[in-house]
Amino acid sequence: MKLESLQDLYLSELKDLYSAEDQIIKALPKVIEKVQSPELRTALQEHLEQTRGHVTRLEDIFEMHGEQAEKQKCKGMAGVLDEGEEMMKKDATPAVRDAAIISACQRVEHYEIAAYGTVRTFADQLGHQRAAALLKETLDEESAADEKLTQVAMSLNVVATRSA
Repeated sequence: MKLESLQDLYLSELKDLYSAEDQIIKALPKVIEKVQSPELRTALQEHLEQTRGHVTRLEDIFEMHGEQAEKQKCKGMAGVLDEGEEMMKKDATPAVRDAAIISACQRVEHYEIAAYGTVRTFADQLGHQRAAALLKETLDEESAADEKLTQVAMSLNVVATRSA
């Protein structure tokens, strides 16, 4: 796809996000299996459900623009998820593994926060107010998920420190 306008870039970035969310939906169940902490497990399960809602919102946005919802391989998210998978393969105590999972998940959240923030700004600048509102809703949920992971980490990292 040739990018000749901000609209072209906006649609390209939406396709990238659509791919990123799909990758997360596939990766999170494997991550959840490795978690020991019930608090972390619950937070990740809740975010998995939210992520399914993010996909639905993106599909709604594509429809608003008369576009087919299609994925454009998000190589950035693939890389972030690969790094997290590598971290989880390392030999670690359960508490340290949970800390590593939080670290990897927060990298995913930060990537998404950056991407959704950018695309929401594009939607605003292009006059797509309804789409911008939906993107802002997702951005707010991603920020809240990041904050929740920080809160969980504050208690779990104490346990991980003791296992050293």
